[in-house]
This record gives sequence, C-alpha cells and structure tokens, in this order.
Amino acid sequence: MGKFLNWIVERLKQRQVQKKSKEISRLLTPKKFAELEKLVGFNIKNKSYFIQALMHRSFLEQNFDYDVSNERLEFLGDSVLSLCVAEYLFETFPEKDEGFLTKVRSKLVNRIALADAAERINLVKFLLISKNFSNNFSAGSKTVLADALEALIGAIYLDNGLDSAKAFIDRVLIEPNSRDGVYLIDENFKSQLLEYAQANKLQIPVYTVLKEEGPQHNRTFTISVSIGEAEYGVGKGRNKKSAEQNAAHEALKKITDLTGAVKLNA
Repeated sequence: MGKFLNWIVERLKQRQVQKKSKEISRLLTPKKFAELEKLVGFNIKNKSYFIQALMHRSFLEQNFDYDVSNERLEFLGDSVLSLCVAEYLFETFPEKDEGFLTKVRSKLVNRIALADAAERINLVKFLLISKNFSNNFSAGSKTVLADALEALIGAIYLDNGLDSAKAFIDRVLIEPNSRDGVYLIDENFKSQLLEYAQANKLQIPVYTVLKEEGPQHNRTFTISVSIGEAEYGVGKGRNKKSAEQNAAHEALKKITDLTGAVKLNA
C-alpha cells in the first residue's frame, strides 16, 4: 500500500509539473520556440529546461503557480561557460601563462560581455518577466540579461550536451569578441601601472583623493597618482575606484611614447 501511495504522489507531482509547463508554454508560443531553436542551433527536446532558463524571479511575484526561477540554471551555466572559455583560451594561447589566461577569461565572461552578447542575440524577447519589472527593465537589464544568458547555456548543456553548449558559446560570445580583439585589451590601468613600476624597480604608485564634489547620491571624486615624489596623473570619477583607474590611465599616457614605455624617474 505504501508503494502504491508513493506512486500516486509522484504521478500527481509529474502532472503538476506538466501542467505548469503547458501553461507557461502559452507564453512561449510555438513560433517563439521555433525562433529559440534557431538561436540555440538544434531541436529542443526538453522545453521545460528553456522555460526555466528564461524565467526571471520577478515573474514568480505575479504568477504564484510557479516557484522556480532561472537562478539554478544560471549557476550551472556559469560553470559550463567558464570551462568552455578556459578551454578555448588554453588552446588558442599555448605560450601564455596562467595570469594572462585568467585575466582574459574574466573579460570574456564578465557581466558586461555577457549582457552585450545577450543584446546581440535579442534574448530579451524570450524572457519571462513581470509587467512591473518590464516597465523599468532598462535600469537593471545588464545583470538580468547576463544571468539569463548563463541560464540558457545551462539549459543547452542539459538538453543537448557539452558540444552544443560550446558551439553556442563560441558563436555568440567568443567569435564576436575575437573579431575585434576587445577581450585582449587590458583596461585595468591600475594593474598595468603597478606592473610597470615593479618591473622598473620603482616605488609603488600612491593614490590621493584631491577633491570630493556634489551631493551624497551623485559624488564626483578627483584623485591623483604619484610614484615617488612625482605626480603622474589625475583622474575623475563617480566613485573612488573609477577615479583611480582614470588617474592611472593618465599616468600611463604620460610615461608612454610612440615607441613604447618610457622609464620613469625613480
């Protein structure tokens, strides 16, 4: 009798899940699913993976019948993405060390890069989000799009395996960034300035706040960077981090000419 009751409970759970998937499928019409299949590059076997991948948690706030957002698939997709990008870089740059590979991978998988990729493929038109959130979507769209792309990668991996996930990542993320070489540009100017100073046996760069302006909610910081007794750059930014980066950028311009780096005075 116990086994029979357990079987009934499981059947009821399965029917509930099927019912939910069927109801949500009305939001993702057959036409939308056909477009989604074209986007991922294969015939989808388990639609529920992709429905979950596209469901932002705001959707649950207005649809109480559903209790699973895309956050778990985002977690899985993040790991799949990191593996695929790491393998690509490992094979593409056999002469580079671990530090270079780590730095470049972080540029390829950061929120901005993922959100840009999601925008290129127009992922937003597939998302399941609440009406209230939709009205203010632009304010937090970068994070939402990046998370959804990772969740979609997780769904692709579960539904059609690692090879399909790698092909998708290569097509929507790696190839576009490889064409313009943006992911190879090091925009961490503070790190570059520090490396330069250390390589030339100079003192460590020191950052000093010169000025803070504006109301608390809209501050502007002015920061200088010095090496030894000499000031080499001044930068402004809405926060200290961006102001320091801008100051370091100015310093690097000052110590660089057309032929390369000019040695600083110790």
